Amino acid sequence: MPSHLIRRSAAVTTALGLVALAGPQAADAAPAARATGPAALHWSTCPAGSDAPRGTYCATLKVPLDYANSGGRQIKLTLSMAGDLNAPRTLVVNPGGPGESGIGTAKLVWSSLPQDVGAKYNVVSFDPRGVGASTPVSCGDTTKLIKHPAVPYTPANDGQEQARRTVARKIAEQCDAKSKNLLPYITTENAARDMDRIRTAFHRDRMDYLGYSYGTKLGATYATLFPSHTGRMILDSVVDPTVTTYASQYEQNPALQHRAGQFFAWAAKKDGTYHLGVTQTKVAAVWEATRKKLDAKPAGSRAGGAELDDLLASAMYTDLTWADVAQAVSDYRAGDASSLLSATDQLAFGGVDPAQLAYNCVDDAWPRDWATWHRDTAASADKAPLFAWLNTWYSAPCAFWKAPTARPVKIGSARTPPVLLLQAKDDPATPVEGGRRMHQVLAGSRLVVAGGGNHGQYLFAGNTCMDRHGSRYLLTGQLPADNATCPATPAP
Repeated sequence: MPSHLIRRSAAVTTALGLVALAGPQAADAAPAARATGPAALHWSTCPAGSDAPRGTYCATLKVPLDYANSGGRQIKLTLSMAGDLNAPRTLVVNPGGPGESGIGTAKLVWSSLPQDVGAKYNVVSFDPRGVGASTPVSCGDTTKLIKHPAVPYTPANDGQEQARRTVARKIAEQCDAKSKNLLPYITTENAARDMDRIRTAFHRDRMDYLGYSYGTKLGATYATLFPSHTGRMILDSVVDPTVTTYASQYEQNPALQHRAGQFFAWAAKKDGTYHLGVTQTKVAAVWEATRKKLDAKPAGSRAGGAELDDLLASAMYTDLTWADVAQAVSDYRAGDASSLLSATDQLAFGGVDPAQLAYNCVDDAWPRDWATWHRDTAASADKAPLFAWLNTWYSAPCAFWKAPTARPVKIGSARTPPVLLLQAKDDPATPVEGGRRMHQVLAGSRLVVAGGGNHGQYLFAGNTCMDRHGSRYLLTGQLPADNATCPATPAP
């Protein structure tokens, strides 16, 4: 969001999976037989390939493709649920993205809740429209467009920049060719309206909600559209509601650069282990030298400087991955590229994420003149040389997108109920300024800021102070008396 711009959005979900905590366990028997209202959703096993963990149940729900024509074409949402179907409350969760699958999130969140909170809620997540097991959008096979080793992110000449522009344009054309009839309706506003259909299906007067990263934009949109149906709402790692998606990537870039400095400083303190340098500056120099070496001779003929940049970007979301990344680079410098290749191969995703592009490119306006992109990115690169061009190329297909731009919902109103905002001070994907601005537009909200930069605080950062705030609110509905702060979790 944020991780909604950098393709490493999946890193948030991956990080959550790495640190899921022990909690109440779901029964393995299918719950439909003892259900009341939600039994109409026909809960059963989840679709093959959805990676839903044991104890998760799935159901489908039909929603309008176009809410302006609600009696027209209907599309499918696939929901997942964990916990007691007859629990007093239902917590709807979105893991971010946009376009991130939520099928595995329900069980992950529910099993990580404290026992008393888990007893009060069942947890529901879903693949949003355009995603996975719901009616999906497609961009066809884009793997042939993205070769590894990839062209450097920061173009050394016009030819390299043109090569990446050509890929971006072809991706946009393929998306239009494969999903032209769906793309205009893959918007955050429509996804929020879909969530209200989920609330109705569960016969809840108010929807309780937990959203991470892009999920904060989705939740805030819901609260704006449906204030009287908004219940307890936690927005974690908050998207800036006051700027366009295009502008938000330029907020990200210096935050990512700052976070990279923290990573280099951490590695310097552990020079005895990783041998990357004894100061932040020396580690940064070693990193740059490693990139140049990979550009000259890619590891395994497939991991060059761009792939190393991908690895660094993915590591910015959580310090839980820092040791693995530092070790991979250390091993490569010592002559063993296996761990580096293993890591970069996992990030060499099979083409683009069509749903992420669909939401980003339609939700609000993007410049169509490439000169604007070039000028803004070059200026950003002065302060964020490691990430400015990388971030731009992930979203560049939006410059050539065919589907019409939606009119975004202006988040916040006097009727929006108070919500809880959780934010890390040095979060690189959703910088802290976004949390502060969300606090300003959501009347009565409370903002709790933790030290450190881990993206995704509640339940999965190991921060007991942040967990205490979130769990108390879910259990009692009581917000902190005022904005608050929490210490950072210790670095690994």
